[in-house]
Amino acid sequence: MTKRLLVVGSINLDLVSVAPRIPVTGETLFATSFATYPGGKGANQAFAAARLGTTVSMIGKVGNDAFGAELWANLQSEGVDTTAVEVAATSSGIAQIITTDNGENVIVVSSGANAHVSPRDLEKHLDLIRSSSMILAQLEIPLETVECLGALAHKEGIPLILDPAPARQLPSSLLKCVEWLTPNESETCSLLGLKAQGVSPYSMEEVAGMLLEGGSRNALLKLGKRGCYVASAGGRRIFLPAYAVDAIDTTAAGDAFNAAFASALLEGHDPVRSASWASAVAAISVTRRGAQPSMPTRPEVQVFLKEREGARQRV
Repeated sequence: MTKRLLVVGSINLDLVSVAPRIPVTGETLFATSFATYPGGKGANQAFAAARLGTTVSMIGKVGNDAFGAELWANLQSEGVDTTAVEVAATSSGIAQIITTDNGENVIVVSSGANAHVSPRDLEKHLDLIRSSSMILAQLEIPLETVECLGALAHKEGIPLILDPAPARQLPSSLLKCVEWLTPNESETCSLLGLKAQGVSPYSMEEVAGMLLEGGSRNALLKLGKRGCYVASAGGRRIFLPAYAVDAIDTTAAGDAFNAAFASALLEGHDPVRSASWASAVAAISVTRRGAQPSMPTRPEVQVFLKEREGARQRV
């Protein structure tokens, strides 16, 4: 029986300007280039997983505008099942992104149709939820919907991977329904109420333990160009250094990681091997511009791993 990944989340159009640097408050810079790309954390993850060969369905909403039709068609082009992607009587979600030549970025999101993904939509597609082997969600749709999804996943015994982005504090009732929590550094600090915006090499184990105490069964810290840290319910703790690459656009690198991690877990791989595979997928994605266009295929990942064997960077 084919295992299905269900992604519940946002669908956006990304408006991307490349600038020499991130502007400061009140400053105007001239962009060196501009492009539009299909994006949104949910759609990025669904697209990336499908490109890796995973069977993927998505629950989400697009607007009743030209952007919505384009975004819907793009998901279908990669084989994502969009029967539960509906059209809302509003604009599609938009993300305005400024990125630099060295891969840094700032993002402002207008939710649009994503704000209309409700618990009622989950109830409407309950059969799809029940037929799924794993669920992947983020926080670009209303929190009450994510909380409802968590409760449904817990009730039905379906593992839920939660990418807690954008960063915010979350209720323990939701975290207790999460099989894998996958925050980056700033999201980790937000979840734990820490003033610092980073996780030092010396505090990874302590911070991961604090996340597990918050309720989630397992935690995976995404540490950007340093790598990732796996903390499982069984007590396993391991740091995996990142693959060294020349990044040009880090937009959606976390989405690439989450999609690949979920896909590998669905295939029956253990969490550490799954995280290592996800690190390779994310590494490839940052060497390309755009969100969904940057996502690699499975053969591309296999070639990358063969070429990079033994070439992990050290902290």
